Amino acid sequence: MAAERSSITLGGKGSSFTSASVYKVASGVANVRIDSSAIERFSTRNLPSIKRSSFGIPQGLTNEETRASLAVLLNKLILSTSGPPSSSTARSVLPLKILEILNSNAESLDLGEIDVTEGENIVLEKSCASLIGLCSIIDHKSTTLSQIVDSVAALSCEVTKADIASFSLLDSGDGNGDKDVIGVAGDLKVLLNGYKGVGKLEIEEIAKVPWIHGKFRCVVKSVHSDARRELNSGVKGGKTGSGNTGIGEALGTTLSPLLTATKTLGVCSFLRAKLCFEKIVNENLRNCLSEVFDKSRVEYENLKNSYKLAYTAHLEEDYCKFAHELNESLGIVWRIVGLEAVTAFFALAGGELFVQKSGDADKEESKTDKKKKKNEKKAVVGKGTSVVIQFIKDRLVSNEAASDGDQMHSLKVEQILNLFNPEGRGFDSFLDKVKEIVESNENRRLPKLPKGTRDFAKEQMAVREKAFSIIQNVFKRHGATALDTPVFELRETLMGKYGEDSKLVYDIADQGGELCSLRYDLTVPFARYVAMNGITSFKRYQIAKVYRRDNPSKGRYREFYQCDFDIAGLFEPMGPDFEIVKILTELLDELEIGDYEVKLNHRKLLDGMLEICGVPPEKFRTICSSIDKLDKQSFEQVKKEMVEEKGLSSEIADRIGSFVKEKGAPLELLSKLRQEGSEFLDNQSSREALDELSIMFEALERSKCSHRIVFDLSLARGLDYYTGVIFEAVCIGAEVGSIGAGGRYDNLIGMFGTKQVPAVGMSLGIERVFNIMEELNEKQKQVIRPTETQVLVSIMVDNKLAEAAELVSQLWDAKINAEYLVSKRKEKHFNRAKESGIPWMVMVGEKELSGGFVTLKKLEKGSEEKEDQTCSRDSFVGELLKLL
Repeated sequence: MAAERSSITLGGKGSSFTSASVYKVASGVANVRIDSSAIERFSTRNLPSIKRSSFGIPQGLTNEETRASLAVLLNKLILSTSGPPSSSTARSVLPLKILEILNSNAESLDLGEIDVTEGENIVLEKSCASLIGLCSIIDHKSTTLSQIVDSVAALSCEVTKADIASFSLLDSGDGNGDKDVIGVAGDLKVLLNGYKGVGKLEIEEIAKVPWIHGKFRCVVKSVHSDARRELNSGVKGGKTGSGNTGIGEALGTTLSPLLTATKTLGVCSFLRAKLCFEKIVNENLRNCLSEVFDKSRVEYENLKNSYKLAYTAHLEEDYCKFAHELNESLGIVWRIVGLEAVTAFFALAGGELFVQKSGDADKEESKTDKKKKKNEKKAVVGKGTSVVIQFIKDRLVSNEAASDGDQMHSLKVEQILNLFNPEGRGFDSFLDKVKEIVESNENRRLPKLPKGTRDFAKEQMAVREKAFSIIQNVFKRHGATALDTPVFELRETLMGKYGEDSKLVYDIADQGGELCSLRYDLTVPFARYVAMNGITSFKRYQIAKVYRRDNPSKGRYREFYQCDFDIAGLFEPMGPDFEIVKILTELLDELEIGDYEVKLNHRKLLDGMLEICGVPPEKFRTICSSIDKLDKQSFEQVKKEMVEEKGLSSEIADRIGSFVKEKGAPLELLSKLRQEGSEFLDNQSSREALDELSIMFEALERSKCSHRIVFDLSLARGLDYYTGVIFEAVCIGAEVGSIGAGGRYDNLIGMFGTKQVPAVGMSLGIERVFNIMEELNEKQKQVIRPTETQVLVSIMVDNKLAEAAELVSQLWDAKINAEYLVSKRKEKHFNRAKESGIPWMVMVGEKELSGGFVTLKKLEKGSEEKEDQTCSRDSFVGELLKLL
């Protein structure tokens, strides 16, 4: 019995016509009715009419496309009657005739000759109903295809065991990524949640799925937007209809990118189907599916031909023919995607579903193969794809009566293809299932961290706390006091202080009239604090998190700690500068991160060098930003930036290159730069810098840390506020970038107040230091204790919390680090002590409870020692204090 057709009403108050509705009418699964209020708006006057030989629908369209054209034409006629019946130039006769044609079940449509009024004729001539109808079908088919094709690609991914690690790299988190590409990658990860193929095989046809499918999605959205607008727009322009000129060109422009995207999607699907077919190892199954793959080859060739026809029609500006050929191409791609789904499904589950009956021995072998394939599926298939596979299985109708195995396979193939046919009976339910898999995860996505941030487990926190303790001790050794400032500042406080890096500042949404930003570093907030409070001398340290909207990479994060030490005020020349660099070397020595060097330069020396080379003063800071990239790029790359982007001549850039190559031991290079005839001595800025560096290098030499310093003229530090000495520490052999940096900034505090307070400071890149420490611990296989617990109070009897509370409280009162555990399972206590590295246990069992004593047990590296001690409940704390 035929399924009952749904009904779509046109002309109702507030109603809108959609591409999905057009498609339902066009494919004959829905009837059309006109709202009574719309019928009342048609003219009842006796209007003059003219004869037309047709409805203006082009020849060569399919029955589906013709019905879509009529549905759009009907809606345009209804939209033309927006005023009272007395002003309408359209009668109800023509709409009712179209309604009769659409609701008939005739195989062919008899459009015949018609009588029309002048107003109706304008609608027929100017509405572009056929092109809009075609666009609506294309919109519906492409939209549903974009929702289905990702699930098919996921099945192919399962078959090929392709590496999908690159999917996670598409979203850099800086807002510059392609949202549709990122969206496809996200949906694929949901479908493949639990997939075990990561890191196995890099397959181009899988790796490019997010890009091809994402671009297809993007174009489909544009088509959908235009189709929705044109479907619900009336025919403008009065008698001439001139207001609608350009609709053909506009829709042709919108549909043109879809043609290319559709072809690319189809080619990619065919190549994945080919890969899946090649993965089928069962010869019987492979032979049965060879016909399926042959069909894919034919469709692949059809797609190329259809693309050429559509492309030619577009060049000839025959937009209806172009849309018709594009619709044909979409139909071909739908079939290719369906054939890919068949091939992928059989490659994953074919051996289980289509075992041929050939005797008892074959049955046993089939059972073995079946079990093996089942195990393989469990080991590989993701949660989303497993639901898709099971859904397809549940809808396959077994035909036990079919004795011919080939017939059975053909039946299964047709049933699966029907699920991937927009006009098939099972398509809507399959589409709903795919949406359910993906959209259910919109609200419960697998939890993940924002890019550029990290969680720290207990072992990592133990390392961090140890490092912070070392850092604070060094800072306090030099007489600094602690300071804390807000995590966000007024935006105006931060802007203009970081040069080209200002774009990395995180802005916060306006929450009441103040524009705020997350702090980029701790130096500018320190300068603001000193200026606000009128401080003229201050030595402070601060350990806190800062935020940068940077591209995350190894050792580069968006949220990270900085450990800052700054000295503000007037002191003996170069005294604070020397002490700051000395503190940095002490920190790196005591943190034991391995070999390192501190690169050092002077901002005035840089300015003098740029002046000598002929760089205009207004370009000093921007050229310094380029020079600062020499630790990551070759001079040729930096030179290209200085010349092409920043307007320097090639000769000036080459001259800069001859200077920035200079680096070496501090006193040796300083002596070379101060030799008679040196250009630096003729420049006031560079001469002042060399005099200051002479004082500083001598102090560093006498403090026995100059061997850690490298005088490097390529060091520039991109921040705008530096005015004197600048330095940067790097760990030799570790690819994590700078691990500490700083310099003198004499003018920064004055930006926030009326008084200039000179200052110098340094910041330790603690996150990168942690990375190095963790890598060293792994290499040296060091066991890190996450807790400092000294004693575990083990109550080996259930329901004795009060007993544990009494004993452990005595230990806590004696300032002994202790934990407790109540359980009669002895191994649970020793496992707890072993995992936490706890050296002592206070054990209380039934014997100890009845005797009023406790047993002390020493554990060495978590293993049990034979010698135990018994103590009274009153004396065990004193005994432990002696032992500890």
